[in-house]
Amino acid sequence: MKKLMYVLASSLLLAAGLTTADDHSNGKSPIDATYSAECGSCHVPYPTRLLSANEWQKITSRLDKHFGVDASVDVATLKKLDQYLMGNSASTDRTTATGDKLPRITESRWFIHEHSEVAPQVWKRPNVKSPSNCSACHQNMNLRRAY
Repeated sequence: MKKLMYVLASSLLLAAGLTTADDHSNGKSPIDATYSAECGSCHVPYPTRLLSANEWQKITSRLDKHFGVDASVDVATLKKLDQYLMGNSASTDRTTATGDKLPRITESRWFIHEHSEVAPQVWKRPNVKSPSNCSACHQNMNLRRAY
């Protein structure tokens, strides 16, 4: 019962946009238009605080191999993306990605903790497909404010 109450209270806070783990939620750092346009054209423009500057750098330095897709951008755009991501990132690494492995938000301690009650078969549903498809489950949630 206590766990259920915690889940319900957490859900209400998220729905109300009262979490403050990401600077976007308190107005200090609005989402960058370039980041939203470039990254958001293929997937949710994930809140920058979900990864550290080091982790974002690993991702942007290998956009030609961005999780199996060539997401390369021109030099000027890459500079803008890097400035935004590095300036609004978490202070410490959030994942355990090492070597050539790109950090994945879905493998971060935060994501694993927040989604620990999701049954493994949910990720395999045709309308979900993978943990990175946030909008499959969070359809009416402003993801910039959720983290």
